[in-house]
Amino acid sequence: MKKALSIFTLLLLMAATMQAQEKKPDWMRWHYLSEEEMHDTSRGMNFVETDPPTGEPRFVAEFEPMQGVMIRYPLGIPTSLVAQLSNNCRVYCIVSNSQQSQAQSSFQSAGVNMSNVSFVNASTDSYWVRDYGPWYIFEDRNPAIVDNVYNRPRPNDDNISGVFATYWDIPMYGMNLQHTGGNMMEDGRGHGVSDNLVLQENSNNETNVRNKMRDYLGIDPYHITIDPQGDYIAHVDCWGKYLAPDKILIARLPQNNSHYADYEEVADYFASTNCCWGYPYRVYRVDEPGGNTLAPYTNSLILNKTVYVPLGNNNTYNNNALAVYQEAMPGYDIVGVTNSSYSSGWQNTDALHCRTRGVMDFNMLFVDHRNVLFGEQAWQDSIAVVSKFIAYSGAELKQDSLLVYYSIDNGAYQVAHMTATGNPDEYVGYIKGYQGESSIDYYVFGADESGHRYTQPVFADLDPHHFTMEAHEPAGELIITPDTLWFEVANTQHFDIINETIGDVVINSIECDNGYLHILTDDLPYTLTSGSSLQVNVMFIVPPAKDYIESIIHINTSIGDRIVRAMINSSLEDLGLFIPGSPWVELTVNEPQAEVYVTNGNYGTHTPIEITAITEGENQLMHDLLELTHHDLPYVLETGENFMITITPRTDFGNKQDQIHTSILVMSDDNDVVFDVVIDEELVSVTELTAEAKLYPNPTTGQFTMEGANVAKVEVFNLVGQKIYHSEGRVVNIDASDWNKGIYLVNIIEQNGAVVTKKLVVK
Repeated sequence: MKKALSIFTLLLLMAATMQAQEKKPDWMRWHYLSEEEMHDTSRGMNFVETDPPTGEPRFVAEFEPMQGVMIRYPLGIPTSLVAQLSNNCRVYCIVSNSQQSQAQSSFQSAGVNMSNVSFVNASTDSYWVRDYGPWYIFEDRNPAIVDNVYNRPRPNDDNISGVFATYWDIPMYGMNLQHTGGNMMEDGRGHGVSDNLVLQENSNNETNVRNKMRDYLGIDPYHITIDPQGDYIAHVDCWGKYLAPDKILIARLPQNNSHYADYEEVADYFASTNCCWGYPYRVYRVDEPGGNTLAPYTNSLILNKTVYVPLGNNNTYNNNALAVYQEAMPGYDIVGVTNSSYSSGWQNTDALHCRTRGVMDFNMLFVDHRNVLFGEQAWQDSIAVVSKFIAYSGAELKQDSLLVYYSIDNGAYQVAHMTATGNPDEYVGYIKGYQGESSIDYYVFGADESGHRYTQPVFADLDPHHFTMEAHEPAGELIITPDTLWFEVANTQHFDIINETIGDVVINSIECDNGYLHILTDDLPYTLTSGSSLQVNVMFIVPPAKDYIESIIHINTSIGDRIVRAMINSSLEDLGLFIPGSPWVELTVNEPQAEVYVTNGNYGTHTPIEITAITEGENQLMHDLLELTHHDLPYVLETGENFMITITPRTDFGNKQDQIHTSILVMSDDNDVVFDVVIDEELVSVTELTAEAKLYPNPTTGQFTMEGANVAKVEVFNLVGQKIYHSEGRVVNIDASDWNKGIYLVNIIEQNGAVVTKKLVVK
């Protein structure tokens, strides 16, 4: 009996030994260092250290636009997932030459979109491309790669950064830190997170680690936490994940788990630490049962507007995890991904994120609104939203598509156009129309000419920025609406000044800061009584030399200065010969003379136009009412150039009072244009206005004199309506030596109020 028992015991021991051998870790599967690697102290055999970037580095976040995703063959993910990824973006598959045909056949059988697959031939040691793949940055506006010393002695894997730097022909910088991609997450705006493995692997020289991360990657601050998981891998993606610059996902364990307090310590740290936008992180928690139950939920892949979440083996936890992602990332597609493969199935310390790596869009548009408004704001009648827009493609920004969308007290979204501040890449828009204690949601949108577009926050109106205004008892405001005018070629816009104060407001002056616009409201100063409004018409008369130019309209009032911004678009389409502004003029007793302009609008082809003739009236009865002064004909008009015609009634018009309407036809080799002239019935003669005022020499090269026995004062205007000189007296000596060459209009106001307008030519 004892002999039989001994044999049975021996058999049990042999079976246990065989079972233990079968359970020996599969090092390549379990993300461990193999036994050989444990004794291999070499790291980064082929690593080359370089100086850091000379430009400003920006380490791009996973949730920013991606042109593709990197995987390795043989795969660590299901081929069905490769098919899904290929319909999202380009798949860069690292594969050896000998295995490419096998990979291609496998992908085709799984329905992969092969037109969206690029095979990159290189040898690898493992499929953990997250750990050894390139770290992408923008150095100023140019893409680059930062290579580090891979914390595994796997030379083929460690070479992959250089393979892709060559593949894309972009610079690569060597950062002499031992590190790994699974222990790094960044927000795209200079904040980064790793656990303290990064210190342990770099001689616990924290100063050196932080300096390197700042100089090569632009990471500052760098949050270095404990490893709450307490497992061999010590990778941040096994327990946490950035979902947005202000959102972070942290796993949560049951309270009876030995690591529960460690997870709570990390979650509390982020809940009390400010994100890049100035307020504490919004921490989302995803529950994991702990133990051997599979729940690798933080090890997900964000790829453009889709999140691929690795699923575990408990459906209740799976569904709750997907719901947390959907809550935190509204508008995104949340896709659960199973992997039941024995050789490459998901593990709690190694899942989907470890085996893939997004490839940043080298041509993305970056919306960088840093001074995010949050909490309660001090009262002001308008609040500025300032943002940078960086088109890494090199394309021009679409000036009419740089916008602030905002909602006041849950109302419909309104739009404010953003205009350049003068600082590089910086634009500002204004939120207006709220009251004290208003609740305001907003987001910033931008687009460029390459077709790229982006919002901040990326969730737009589904989860916008939010702030409130402090309580305010309104005493009334001077309202100007709209605050931005958008001009196309040859049109007139207007804005309203509304007095909502309790008293009168005097509008002293309204002036433009350049010669592209002309203010048509000239009865200033103007007193706005409480509750009244003034409409100000603005005409675009001179096309700018580039597609868009910003002009500022300055409004001086008795309660302070105000501005209206004007964005002027010089269309690239050919308009031919056209009349900017209204195609008619009126002659009155007070204004017996007028100027009209015609413009060469061939902005696309820049073709000159030859003006061949100018005639008055559509029939003989209407002829000879006006005296027209202009350049000698024929006259060649270059693109954007204005041709001025001065109109004065003839002195014998008093005999033709019943004929008060006429027109002027301008003919050219391109097209003809017509404008109407309306003559006041009281304007019977202009002889009484001539007096004996003299203007000489005319033309002048500098000094000129205006004199007359009955003269009270003199005003000089340029051709865009800006008053550049005024004086009083019967004899006025004027120095025009620093004026621009061209034509000026001199208004001579006599003592009886009569006005004579003379044309002055400065050579």
